[in-house]
Amino acid sequence: MPPDLILFKENKSIIIGGETGGLNKSAVFVMSGHSKWATIKRKKAVTDQKRGSLFTKLVKEITIAAKMGGGDPSGNPRLRLAIDTARDNSMPMDNIQRAVKKGTGELEGVIWDEITYEGYGPAGIALIIETATDNRNRTVADLRHIMSRNNGSLGESGSVAWMFQRKGSLDVSKLVASEDQLMELLLDAGLEDLNSDDESYFTLITDIKDLEIAKRALEKAGIAYENAKIDLVPENYIELEADDARKVIKLIEALENIDDVQAVYSNMEISESAMNSLNE
Repeated sequence: MPPDLILFKENKSIIIGGETGGLNKSAVFVMSGHSKWATIKRKKAVTDQKRGSLFTKLVKEITIAAKMGGGDPSGNPRLRLAIDTARDNSMPMDNIQRAVKKGTGELEGVIWDEITYEGYGPAGIALIIETATDNRNRTVADLRHIMSRNNGSLGESGSVAWMFQRKGSLDVSKLVASEDQLMELLLDAGLEDLNSDDESYFTLITDIKDLEIAKRALEKAGIAYENAKIDLVPENYIELEADDARKVIKLIEALENIDDVQAVYSNMEISESAMNSLNE
């Protein structure tokens, strides 16, 4: 291990850092709440796929990525990640190819505008809402309606974005690899955080530019991963008990059910007692 590399292991989270860069020890608690919320969202994803909302979001992402960076995934990391995610979720290749061609203009399609909204939910939780829309007025009206019904409000641009950092994220089942295996394999592949708070999965966090490196390292080692994506990770979390956590989850799910919404991020951390209550 390089002499400037220090590992901090507390609260089932490992943060990698050192004199040359990386995260510091004060960030050691960052991923715990993220992992608990990820557990809830992982279970919810099955329902999303059944009702088709996941495919709709994936098609939009592929189309936008192809429009912005071209239709060749080898030279377009965003498109490559979007296609990988679609394939991981069993999207037919014909659907993927049509979405790419709509993005490059080879097929006629809707022009999507990407707009990011910021706001607050119950208990002062910060929210970032990423949308892809062909009608901005409809989207903002839908967001305001859902926010007002769930004790939330939209904020000005920049009101909460400073609280978040964009990172690479992926999950590895604890059935296919140990913590030590992942540490040894990925220390030189851009690993910044390894969280083991979830009972079934490790969550790995990398710099954006290192996500593909980490994926290739896992593939080379024959270790399957899931849910590889670019994530917005808060620098600090607000811990909520069960009642407030339920309110925030209800708001986030209502926002995610809006057709124009691609992703919702928050700085919610769910306490141990709240998590137990939510699982009952």
